[in-house]
Amino acid sequence: MDFKLTKSQVLQQELFRKFAETEIKPIAKDMDESEVYDQGLVAKLQKAGMFGIPYSREYGGQGADVLTYTLAMEEVSKVDASTGITLSVHTSLCCSCINEFGSEEQKQEFLRPLVDGTKVGCFGLTEPGAGTDASGVRTEALKDGDDYIINGTKIFTTNSGFADTFVVFALTDKSKGPKGMSAFVLDRTMPGITVGENIERMGIRAASNCEVAYENVRVPASRMLGKEGQGYKIAMTGLAGGRIGIGAQSVGIAQGAIDEAMKYVKERKQFGKTINKFQNTQFKLAECQTKVDAARLMVWRAATAKDNHENYAPLAAMCKLFGSEVANEVTRVCVQLLGGYGYCREYPVERAMRDAKITEIYEGTSEAMKMIISGAMKV
Repeated sequence: MDFKLTKSQVLQQELFRKFAETEIKPIAKDMDESEVYDQGLVAKLQKAGMFGIPYSREYGGQGADVLTYTLAMEEVSKVDASTGITLSVHTSLCCSCINEFGSEEQKQEFLRPLVDGTKVGCFGLTEPGAGTDASGVRTEALKDGDDYIINGTKIFTTNSGFADTFVVFALTDKSKGPKGMSAFVLDRTMPGITVGENIERMGIRAASNCEVAYENVRVPASRMLGKEGQGYKIAMTGLAGGRIGIGAQSVGIAQGAIDEAMKYVKERKQFGKTINKFQNTQFKLAECQTKVDAARLMVWRAATAKDNHENYAPLAAMCKLFGSEVANEVTRVCVQLLGGYGYCREYPVERAMRDAKITEIYEGTSEAMKMIISGAMKV
């Protein structure tokens, strides 16, 4: 078993780190304060090929693997978790659904502009009454000739404030429950789509996260992904892969907090010496780094399993469960190490602590991850 990255992956990692430090970090605090994602940064992410990392060059992507994508997720999330989730939802959810279930024609029409840097995507599954229980979706898509008419409301749709392409899930036969759900690819410009204001949140405040209403939206049948009734499978497959990205985001948030704490403890003096000289500080940071390294290896394991077309879903659930717990624990420790300054918005560890919480919730709560893991164990 080889835990080393390839030379190509190391080079990519360095490029991702440089991009994060030079393009994202300088504006991350301002984006968080304004709660608006910088559209100039979106353009830079697109130009740098960040939105198409694990997708084939055949469709305009970078032709890299999932592991390389997790390296990007970690590096950007070290400095800004809002950028991490923007990248994750586009790549892991929207694009993956089209890539894995779309026809060749759909890939050329919808996937190519998403991965070549032309468009941004989002993923509409969650509803006001359907969160962890995705089978509770009430949005309907009723057949009307060669079209479907979609009516319903989605909430917490990340990227929806500026996304061009929406992958949306709706019931085409509500009598069948989850088996009556189907997936569609919609354009933002379609009549009947109304994107609400950004939802005010504790963390990832710069990310665009809105309620989206669909009122008599006419969608050609050619925009259905897969077959009628496959929507639930498509959504769950997308989310399984997405959890690898959230695991990587969690690692990035935690590692970024450690990096900031390390700089602080080497400068801050108390009782006549810098606080990194105290054994309590050393032991706390040692514990944090050990847990982050363990979480990172779990992410890499899940990513490698997906690259190898193995059963990665339980591994993805594990890396998200553990990684999100580590992110929350480590950011709390880092805030504590900075003392009163850690609680001030001047220092990025408080933002990391706020951002970390959501990793235990979105793309499957920690409780849902335990259900998946225990199910795979056949408990």
